[in-house]
Amino acid sequence: MNRVVITGLGVFSAAGKAVPAFWETVREGRSVIGPLTIIDTSDLHIKIGAEIKDFEPKDHFLPKQLALLDRFSQLAVMASREAIEDAGVTFEGEDGERTACLIGSGVGGQQTLDESYYRIYAQGRKGVHPFTIPRLMLNAACSHVCMEHGIKGPAFAVASACSSSTHAIGQAYHMVRSGMVHTAVTGGTEACIALGTMKGWEAIRVMATDTCRPFSKGRTGMTLGEGAAVVVLETLERAKARGARIYAELCGFGMSSDAMDITLPDANGAARAMTGALKDARLNAEDIDYVNAHGTGTAANDVTETRALRMALGNGVAEKLAVSSSKSVFGHALGGAGALELVVTALAIRDSVVPPTANFTERDPACDLDYVPNQPRERKIRAAISNSFAFGGLNAVLAVRRFDG
Repeated sequence: MNRVVITGLGVFSAAGKAVPAFWETVREGRSVIGPLTIIDTSDLHIKIGAEIKDFEPKDHFLPKQLALLDRFSQLAVMASREAIEDAGVTFEGEDGERTACLIGSGVGGQQTLDESYYRIYAQGRKGVHPFTIPRLMLNAACSHVCMEHGIKGPAFAVASACSSSTHAIGQAYHMVRSGMVHTAVTGGTEACIALGTMKGWEAIRVMATDTCRPFSKGRTGMTLGEGAAVVVLETLERAKARGARIYAELCGFGMSSDAMDITLPDANGAARAMTGALKDARLNAEDIDYVNAHGTGTAANDVTETRALRMALGNGVAEKLAVSSSKSVFGHALGGAGALELVVTALAIRDSVVPPTANFTERDPACDLDYVPNQPRERKIRAAISNSFAFGGLNAVLAVRRFDG
């Protein structure tokens, strides 16, 4: 079994269109949630989100490419470019065949779907764009990343709602660890700020009207955000041989299904995913210093995750943890969220700093752990976990530890 390390990071999100800007925003807890401008919100009750500003796709893609790229694929390709350059990997010859590409997305090409329905039902047109299906299919982002970089190994999309990219990264980790491939380009993407998608989320009545304030008393719900993150995973042997910079070691992956409810979370299922990740990583609960929480800001999720942390790690350990939710800064990117949060977790370990939970106002008695409110905190992190819990009760947790050689 190979040890697996993270050697490249790429981000394209509302909090920053590259890793340095993204990390500064998240580390300082500067929330980028605000009024939406990329869609018409006149018919929406919820008018806020975390959108990527000042992004002109034609500056980054040829016209022929753009005809085939929904926004969620554009974001994935942008993040992959940074991650691959950061890692310094190439995919010529056998290296391309020994590299996997797994990209998660919860909803895929929502902008293409929205535009197509508008043409048919509002404008009364008889047809849609000829590339509608290649643009909206869930595997489009993965396929475009492969084509952009010449990746010819195992490649597929993963869809498990808000756990999609964490499941994708976990499966890529298994492939590298087992020796099926020596490198993986993996992560997640979502461009979920489309009118029809926003209407759907409004209907569930879990959306915040002011901002996202996870674990805080008086929180009013989640906030959608768009973005993509991609990481490069390699065997430790390969990374060392080529003198690669190593951010952290990805050392464990846990999964579970609640098998209970399509929307309500279950603490037992979440706890089993966490304990599974620790067992896979051969870590004890006492080894964990930081948890990047799923932390959506909904009443049910935050209380359930608090209980699950106590169940999985024990009351004594849970009370000593630093826990924070990055969704308070860049919103909930659905299937892309877990990848963005893994990048946060790796950088927190590298820099020995816990990023805060932004927008925190008042302690909720039912959420009684240390959620690092509003200000970053210096702390050496030996190991951390990153949680993703999805509608349908599909849970995925990654365990990461400091790499000291």
